[in-house]
Amino acid sequence: MEGTGGDLGGQRNWGPDDAPGLLARASLTMLPWPLPLASSALTLLLGALTSLFLWYCYRLGSQDMQALGAGSRAGGVRGGPVGCSEAGGPSPRGPGEPGEGPRTEGLVSRRLRAYARRYSWAGMGRVRRAAQGGPGPGGGPGVLGIQRPGLLFLPDLPSAPFVPRDAQRHDVELLESSFPAILRDFGAVSWDFSGTTSPPRGWSPPLAPGCYQLLLYQAGQCQPSNCRRCPGAYRALRGLRSFMSANTFGNAGFSVLLPGARLEGRCGPTNARVRCHLGLKIPPGCELVVGGEPQCWAEGHCLLVDDSFLHTVAHNGSPEDGPRVVFIVDLWHPNVAGAERQALDFVFAPDP
Repeated sequence: MEGTGGDLGGQRNWGPDDAPGLLARASLTMLPWPLPLASSALTLLLGALTSLFLWYCYRLGSQDMQALGAGSRAGGVRGGPVGCSEAGGPSPRGPGEPGEGPRTEGLVSRRLRAYARRYSWAGMGRVRRAAQGGPGPGGGPGVLGIQRPGLLFLPDLPSAPFVPRDAQRHDVELLESSFPAILRDFGAVSWDFSGTTSPPRGWSPPLAPGCYQLLLYQAGQCQPSNCRRCPGAYRALRGLRSFMSANTFGNAGFSVLLPGARLEGRCGPTNARVRCHLGLKIPPGCELVVGGEPQCWAEGHCLLVDDSFLHTVAHNGSPEDGPRVVFIVDLWHPNVAGAERQALDFVFAPDP
């Protein structure tokens, strides 16, 4: 190749044989800096981008872990008992009080997003709406204002104060067949309920006058000492198909109501569960009113109650009649799908 000073702008006639040389010289003149320096800069840029990506992943993971653990520490998403709402039932607020607002709603939403990232959003339509809407009027006012779950309202669930026995046939029949064993367990842990002395080991202090509880499961956590003392009841619980045993909405145990005691109207924390009441000792004068509908227990038989409805419990009998005793288990609402149960177990997991 010849040209004036080797310059590409030199005056001469170029031919096809000169093409490789021209391309080589053009590429050299277009490089803004030497090739080794460009390679080093590119390496540094890729390293910086990788570090930034790793930092972002770390921050995202930290936020997820904080969302999964902060609820139980702050008390923001708990379904455990904090009031005597008939058998270990959580009743965080009164029937007309609102939910905890943005704090609880945001925590439930964050936990649900963490679940979806790990698994899937498939089948999560109702749960997602429940997490976004929250309880009370924002998440669904219920039926004529008498169904007001305090923490989680799952939309589009069939609503009725009392649920047909056939909806949970297997669990109902298992509990009723276990009635003799459960009654024997109650006799082994019972006491005089006089109130003059402290409750024996395993019994909760009276959360309301005349209301005592001995829980085998409390807020989704097994109480080992109580389970060992009640082997028949524990065996029955282990055989249930829809027991909320891994969810803070899930409780199971004995509920005792003394003569003259009354639990005024209240609503449970969620409509995603159904309370199964197995009558053990039912003296005259006992009454249960759920959503304005009166009902009564029967010894050896189960009664399925949606306690997200406003409900009242009373023992109007005389002292000679003795206490009313029921064994209560929290079951999943029959219309909550399997994928929804799994997601809610993740969101409302018991404290570690």
